[in-house]
Amino acid sequence: MLPKEKQYVHWQEGQLSRSALWLSESNQPAPARIVLVDDQTKADYAYRLACEGSALLWRGDFHNARQLLQAMARRIDQPVRRKSRKSANPTQQSISQLFHQQRQAQAQRARILGSVLLELDADYICQLRRAPELTSACQAAFGPLDEPCLIALRDLQGALGAAQWQEKGVPITGLNLSIFPHYGVFAPTRHEYVQLLLDAPLPAQHDLAFDIGTGTGLLAIILAQRGVKQVVATDINPRALTCAQENFERLKLAAVQLQQADFFPTEQPLANLIVCNPPWLPSKPSSPLEFAVYDANSNMLRGFLQGAGAYLAPQGEIWLILSDLAEHLELRSREQLLDWFAEANLTVNYRLDTQPKHGRSQDTTDPLHSARSAEITSLWCLSKN
Repeated sequence: MLPKEKQYVHWQEGQLSRSALWLSESNQPAPARIVLVDDQTKADYAYRLACEGSALLWRGDFHNARQLLQAMARRIDQPVRRKSRKSANPTQQSISQLFHQQRQAQAQRARILGSVLLELDADYICQLRRAPELTSACQAAFGPLDEPCLIALRDLQGALGAAQWQEKGVPITGLNLSIFPHYGVFAPTRHEYVQLLLDAPLPAQHDLAFDIGTGTGLLAIILAQRGVKQVVATDINPRALTCAQENFERLKLAAVQLQQADFFPTEQPLANLIVCNPPWLPSKPSSPLEFAVYDANSNMLRGFLQGAGAYLAPQGEIWLILSDLAEHLELRSREQLLDWFAEANLTVNYRLDTQPKHGRSQDTTDPLHSARSAEITSLWCLSKN
């Protein structure tokens, strides 16, 4: 989607003064200094310019631009890996310090790699040699474009990758179906919690359920397939609502309704079941694409807990899907979480647990391995006092 307030980039190219719309999904400001680079530019030189804050406008072959980006990524990752091995000793740094260092390194990496820019004509037409067709993927990701723009190659790669996911889908373990994510909507590539939702016994009365922050719509789909008569799914992100609606339509789920809302739906009876899978880590998102993972000060989690009771029918249940990775990273304690339950007048009925199966939990070279390998994802079943 294009930003509401357009920004323009200005640069000098030979004797010509040029300008174009600045298009950034990570809300980065328009670059102040642009250097032209091409197939003859060495990776070390490009990397140094990017580290110094210059944006690199590519004027060579499209595939060579991808190779330059890979070469710059290797130069970033090598010193990070060496530093991580040195700092992985828990007697030197706490696990929370290592986490924040990793977040800073990720932000710096994104900034440097985001400095490689391409110029596109209206309708996302790329004039570079060997450039792929970008129009359909970019229109789906960013919306229509009626003028030239500058955009980071990394954003283009994200749009192309999202288009493939949207076409092929993500198979969901435990369900005989695939979910089709859209650009800017968190893809359920980790779905060990699906079995928890299948194993949890439904409340005796389950004619109405709310799915708060539905994203791709996966939780709402599970509830509908388990026999909940009506599911109302909410999300604040228009992209998520479009994505979820398409997933519901693919499965012909007429019992699921969508509402754009920050938390809870309006003009609905009290629900017998309210489910939520909030962002798991209390850290500030560095871009809009991270809002599904990072929740600054646990604002969404706490807002959900404080408000859910008012929308819950007598004898109804709240199912909260939450990882304890934040506890192992020393970002939030179990006592703090239980206190938030108590402050919201919620009682824990039971908890179902599962261990992670993703590759990062097995990566012993990761400085956060001790936390990732100990992670447990839980379904907390809560009710009003």
